[in-house]
Amino acid sequence: MLSYVNVTKKYGEITALDNVTVEFKSGVVNALLGPNGSGKSTMIKIAIGLIKPDSGSVSVDGVDPSRDPVSARRIIGYSPEEIVLYESLTPAELFSFVGSIYRIPKDIVKERINQLIRLFKLEEHMGKLIGELSHGNRRKVSLVLSLLHEPRVLLLDEPFSGLDPQAGRILKELMRKHARDGRTVVFSTHILEIAEAVAENIVIMSNGRVVGSGSPDELKKRLSASDMESAFLKATGLSEEVREMIRILWGSE
Repeated sequence: MLSYVNVTKKYGEITALDNVTVEFKSGVVNALLGPNGSGKSTMIKIAIGLIKPDSGSVSVDGVDPSRDPVSARRIIGYSPEEIVLYESLTPAELFSFVGSIYRIPKDIVKERINQLIRLFKLEEHMGKLIGELSHGNRRKVSLVLSLLHEPRVLLLDEPFSGLDPQAGRILKELMRKHARDGRTVVFSTHILEIAEAVAENIVIMSNGRVVGSGSPDELKKRLSASDMESAFLKATGLSEEVREMIRILWGSE
């Protein structure tokens, strides 16, 4: 489980997170949905211990990442939005190196690597330098790294960016399987259709605040919306703005 209690984070005069309290349960796929700049990446970076909140507390399966980031990272699988990898290594070298860091037995890590690279169709790229790979294949390498140690908590920041439809489908199934195994799965996205198609629980962010949470059906009922698009626009306060833009586009009558 991943929980935030009264978490606030500011960057100078900008409030990235404003007194956020929310819980992501194990056993379901959770989506963190919101426009760019709504605070999604900051939420994930605080959970991984990359940045500290100004106030409030975070618990990752009972571990406080701001106090013990090393222990938190042992149980977290993380794939960032901006992919940063050792470009002078091959995927094969990087996977083996990361497996040794997590102290996974060689036979087990080899089996996991083989399974994941088959799923993501990376076999023919294993001997190439990472710096030579396409953006999509670099994304796949990052996702393999996040899954390699079978983490208790999986945090994926905009993981579908750059993926082809086949790889996207595989990722959806991997997230669902991870959740069915009783683990915590959280992914961020600004694309409503992906959140609705994959997640059983959706947390909607806007301007650093949680403005809605629940299953798609719960959100639609709570916000008196006929579909998730309307629910999202109502939750984020964008309904009137969108209506005005449409009026301007088509002209007032």
